[in-house]
This record gives sequence, structure tokens and C-alpha cells, in this order.
Amino acid sequence: MEKMPEVIQLDDGSKIWENKFEKFEAKVYLPESDPITDIVNFGFMTPYFLVFEENKKTLEEAKDFADESGLAKIAAEYGGSVVFIYPTNEGGWSKAPADLFASIISETKISQYYKDGVAITRDRFTGKWGDVFIRGALLRSYLYGFGDSADYIAENCLKTIEGDGLYGKGDITPVVCILENLSVVPKPERRDIPLISIGNSDSINQALKDDLDDVLVKDKADYIEDFNTFIKKYRRMVGYLDVEEDLEEMGMAVEPDYCLVQTSADNRGDDKDTKEHKVGYVAYYNKGIMENEDGVPLLLCFHGGGDSAMCMVALSDWHLVVAKYDFLLVSVENHLNSTATEMMDLIEHLKEKYNIDSEKIYSTGFSMGGCKSWDMFQEYPEVFAAVAPMSATFDVGLNSYGQSVENINQDTVLPVFYVGGEDTPLPELPFQEEKCMNRMEYVLRVNKAKKEYDVKFEDKENWENPIWGIDGDVICKAKDDNRGSLLTMHLFESENGSCYSIFASATNQAHEMRYLNCENAWKFLSQFRRLANGDLVGGAMDDVISSINT
Repeated sequence: MEKMPEVIQLDDGSKIWENKFEKFEAKVYLPESDPITDIVNFGFMTPYFLVFEENKKTLEEAKDFADESGLAKIAAEYGGSVVFIYPTNEGGWSKAPADLFASIISETKISQYYKDGVAITRDRFTGKWGDVFIRGALLRSYLYGFGDSADYIAENCLKTIEGDGLYGKGDITPVVCILENLSVVPKPERRDIPLISIGNSDSINQALKDDLDDVLVKDKADYIEDFNTFIKKYRRMVGYLDVEEDLEEMGMAVEPDYCLVQTSADNRGDDKDTKEHKVGYVAYYNKGIMENEDGVPLLLCFHGGGDSAMCMVALSDWHLVVAKYDFLLVSVENHLNSTATEMMDLIEHLKEKYNIDSEKIYSTGFSMGGCKSWDMFQEYPEVFAAVAPMSATFDVGLNSYGQSVENINQDTVLPVFYVGGEDTPLPELPFQEEKCMNRMEYVLRVNKAKKEYDVKFEDKENWENPIWGIDGDVICKAKDDNRGSLLTMHLFESENGSCYSIFASATNQAHEMRYLNCENAWKFLSQFRRLANGDLVGGAMDDVISSINT
């Protein structure tokens, strides 16, 4: 879109707007939602309901359909919308271009900056606002077709579709298709597209079952039931279809909330000129764990740039680690607007709300969130028992804004588990860029490793280890059978014989988070306690080796 659309405010608190694009027209209906969705970004978890209209609807007809079908009710739970699509070409769906879905996705974005169903891009370094897009989650694109529009989806969307994905050009295949009153027999080109067939003939249903892995056949649609029992469990990340666990059935609590923090002087985010601002977060824990009289460990989790708190957890499977090992994970929303100092306010808020063991506070993060965890190492090492930054290195001495930090940590040991992907296009590992070496040298020096890191980037052809420059004192490996990769962990012994530093890399891994990385990170983090007097407890080399080898 060239500019923000004209948004119509309706009497019931809902909103609606429309916009004409090159290949399609869109109407976006936003039911009134819970205010927490304005603080916590549900975006990546929000269902992207794309209703391909059989016949072009008026704004009023679109609203009525969303309300009466129940799609509006579902969207409201996630702070989302229902998007109605109709082709701009003459002849309607029968003449619509084959790449219509790809065109829709190219006009769709998820961003931490959004309003009225519109995602607004912004350069976090320059502060300049960019283009506006329909707000929708590619991970959860659900296509509804009826008659002619169902035929269109059947003929053009049940296959691999390439387009503008989350991280550039890639696989944008729809997640689930819901097709009602087909007149053509579909010939799907890939099996991993779940489909609901409504009111279709036996021959069509049989053809779908022959060519697709998961088909639900129904005589009549029940939109809310169909979503809750079939649709919502599916998501697609970079082309791969995943089945998401039902956290409530797993016995987990998921609690979105926020707290007020005092805006620190070094804030360079959107709230830099305020006295205080809201920090949203989502807490994950096993029900009943708060009854532990000794308190529970806390892991602060920071998402990547342009990402969100819920997405960070879902895509990394941190929630599965929580379920297995019993701790409190708090994923912080839009942490790029908050400083390391302000996170101290958040920790105090969490201590008041939850039964937290103050000796067991940890931090992790991915990409830009990894930079935030590095900053915890630099600025507040005495608060944490251990940290696990992932897939990100800023230059030593810089915070996540790229600003210099005065008086960074030089002598407080803080255990670090760092992991990066060997196939990433970004600088995550020393062999990729010199600043990654600087970070490694800094950690090993502060954590008093026996081995000195004195390798040179320009001499990497002669490195002892082709990724890190040097080998750890102990090397442990873990296989990721689901991803066909190998996690190699270099354990460095410190002067007192303990292991405070692990540097790991994963084969066949790009810029992404994985369960195996998170689980091994937690196994390491949980070995440590930070006593009230500042002393660090834990980290015996044999204990660390034993923990990550089980």
C-alpha cells in the first residue's frame, strides 16, 4: 500500500477498511479485541484468515459473514482480523492470475509496529518509517474458498508456491485450505497441505484423500469448531508444516501481561522520551510449579528483530523445554524498546508476581534478542546465574541499539552458552566475521578460561578449528535427527577447573532457533546459581559434561 487506508470505526467497536492492489482487492475487518493484544504482539500466532469471496461482497456483507461465521470471534482472541479477497481482473476467479496468492503475501507483513490491521515497517537504525502492508502471519495462512473461489484454490494453491517469505524469497505454500462446493476434482502437487472439504462429492473427497496427508470431510462448516479441532494446530515455517502442541492439554499456563518500568537515560527506542513505559511479556510454566516452596528458576527470553515474544517461543520450542524441565520462561515483547536497565525493573515485577528463586535467574535470546542477552553479560552480570545468547554477536562494548556501553563487565564470571548456525547468511560464528572472534575472546577472558584466544581472522586457513579458531578443552556432540544436523559444543575449562563457557555450532542450520539448541542451553544454564553475595555456584566440568550428554 502506498499509504494508510481510510479506516471506518463502527458502533460496536470494530473497524473495517478496504484497499485495491494490482491483482486483488482486500477488505480487512477488525473485531474489537482484548486490550492486552495492543501490548503483547499476538501477530505470529494470529490466524491469517483469507476469505476468497465467491462473489464480491460489500463492506457490510463482509462484516456480517465474519460475525455470523465466528471467524471474527476467533480473530478477536488474537487481536487479528478477517481479510476478504477478490481478484481485480475481469472474469472473476475463472480468469484470476495463478500467482494471486503470492501477490497477497507480497503485500502482507508482520511487524512490531502495527495499527488497525496494518503492519508498518520501520528501520530500527535510522528510525525512518517505510511501507505499509496488510498485517498477517505467513506462518498461519488459512484459505477459505467457496464455489468458484474454491475451484481457484484447488487449481492454483495446492502446490509449492514461491514468493516473499519471512526471510526473503522462499516457500510460501498455504498452511491450511478450507474448500466448500467444489466443481473441479483437485490434483494436489504436494501432500503436506491439510484441507477441510465441505459439501463436496464422494469422488472429490476420495481424490483429496488419495493425494493429501490430512483431509477432514464435512457436510457443513462449523467455523469455530473447525478452527479449534483441526486448523489452529498447523503452522508452516520456511515451507515446513508443523503441528503445534496444545499447551493447555499439556498442563501449561500461558499468561500474557505487562508491567510499567522507569525509562532509563540510555533508552533509544520508541519510548526514549517518556518517564515510564509498558513492557509486555508472555509467561510459560507448568501448572502447579509455583507451589514449590524453594521457588522456581526464571529464564528471560528475548526475540529477534521484527519478531515477537510468542513467535520466539513457538518457533524455538522453548515451551517444550519448559514442560520437560520445570521452570518459568518469560518471553519479553518488543524488547528493542527497552534497555538492559529496564529489564531489572521487569525482573523485580516478576519476583512480586511469581514465586521465583532469586539465585536462579537466567537470560537467553535469538538474533537481536541474542544481542540483548550479550548486553546482560556486559551490564548486569551479577543479576544472572548464566546466559545463553544465540545466533548473534554485536561488537564488544555495544548494546542492542548499537550504542557504546560504559564500564562493561571485565571481571565478573558469568557462564555463557552460545550457539550459531554453520549455514547462516549472518555473522554468527568467528569464521564468518572478525567481531564474532572479539566476542569469544571477551567471554573467555572474563570467564578466566585456561586457553587464551589469540587467533587472527586473516589466518583462518591455518586455524586449529575451522569455525572457532581453537578447540575447546572438551568437545561434546548431539544429533538432531529431526533436522539431520549435528550440534558440536566446545567446553572451555576455567582456571578453577569449572566450565563457564560453551561455544557451539549446528550443521545444516541457517539463521534459526531449534529445540536441541535450547534444551542443551538449559541443561548448561541450570547448573549454576548466583548467591545473594554475588558468588557463583556450579559448573564442575564433570557435571556439565554429564548434563549435556544425557
